Amino acid sequence: MLSGRMYPAKNGQRATTILDVAHHAGVSRAAVSKVLRNAYGVSPAMKQRVEAAIAELDYHPSVAARTMRGASFTIGIEMPAVDNPFLSEVVDGAAEALETTGYQLIIAPTRVDTQSPQALQALHDRQVDGIIAIAPLAQAEWLEQLAGRVSLVMLGRHDEDAPYDAVVCNDDMGTSLALEHLYDLGHRRIAHLTRSEEVTDLTTRSPHAVRLRQYLKFMEDKGLGAHAQILRTNSRELEARSVVLDALKSAGGRPTAIFAGNDELALGALHAVHELKLKPSDVSVVGYDDIEMASHPALSLTTIDQHGKAMGFAAAKMLLERIAGRSVPRKYVSQPVLRVRESSARPARSQD
Repeated sequence: MLSGRMYPAKNGQRATTILDVAHHAGVSRAAVSKVLRNAYGVSPAMKQRVEAAIAELDYHPSVAARTMRGASFTIGIEMPAVDNPFLSEVVDGAAEALETTGYQLIIAPTRVDTQSPQALQALHDRQVDGIIAIAPLAQAEWLEQLAGRVSLVMLGRHDEDAPYDAVVCNDDMGTSLALEHLYDLGHRRIAHLTRSEEVTDLTTRSPHAVRLRQYLKFMEDKGLGAHAQILRTNSRELEARSVVLDALKSAGGRPTAIFAGNDELALGALHAVHELKLKPSDVSVVGYDDIEMASHPALSLTTIDQHGKAMGFAAAKMLLERIAGRSVPRKYVSQPVLRVRESSARPARSQD
C-alpha cells in the first residue's frame, strides 16, 4: 500500500512513515492525515498527540507520495511585483498560517497589469492543492472555471456572487478615511495618484478602481469636483515621482494634497515633494497600505493600514478550509485604520 511504503533516508535507515506516526501517537493513519491537512473534526487533544509524535519522530511527509494520492501539500501564491513590500506582508501572513500544517508555499510572479492567466495555470499544472491569487485584471469567467478545479482564494478583488473565496479591504472606508483626514486639515485641492485606466476600470472591481470611484464621489459630495485631479502612473516609485513632479511644476493651481493609491506611489510623491524643497504644509501626502517603512522617521508617511499580514493569514486559513471540504464561498473584509504621521499637515493658506 502506497501510504505504508518505506522511503530511504540519507543516513541509510528507512525514513519515518505516516504509519509510524500513527502508532507512536496511538491514533489511526486517517487521524494523522487529518491533522496534516488541518481538516475539520480533529480534537485539540488528538492534534497535540499527533504533532508531538511528528516532532519526536522527525517525520517529513513525502511530497511525491502525497501527490500520487491526490494531495501535494503545496499552496501557490500568484502575485505581481514580488518586490512590492505590501505583498511581502501578505506572503508573510500566509506563511505564518501554514507553518504548522505541513503545507509549503510556491510563489508564482506574473507581469504587472496583465489579464493573462499564465501564472495561475502554471500553478494548477503543478497540482498545488490550492491557490491564493492577486490578479485584479484576470477574467472573472476564467477564474470561475479555475475555482471549479482547485481551491481558490482571490485577494483584493471586489467581486460579487463569485464561487471562490475572497479577501478584501473595505476600500470605500479606507479611501474615505484618507480624504476626510485631508479635508479636515483644510485641503480642498486634493489630487489622486493612481494607476492606469486599465487597472482603474470600474468593471475590474480592483482595489485601485474602488479607491478611484470613492475619490471622485467624495470630491463631488464636498462640492470639490472642479478641483478633482487624477494623476496616472505605473506601479513604480520613480515613475510616480516623475508624474508628481510634473503636476507640482504645472502653471495651473497645483494640488496641496495627494492621496496615493498605495504606499509605493506615495513614496514617489514624497520624493517629488522633497526634491522641490516643499513641506507637508505645502503638499501633504497620504498613502495606502502602511508598509513597514512608512513609519520610519525619515518618511513618517500618513497612510491607511489595511493589515496586509492579517489578510494573508486569513487567505491561507480560508484556503485550508476549502481544501478540507467547505463548499460555500466566504469573504473576509479587513477594516482599515488611518495612521496619521508627519507627511500630512494643515495647508499653509486657508482654502475655504
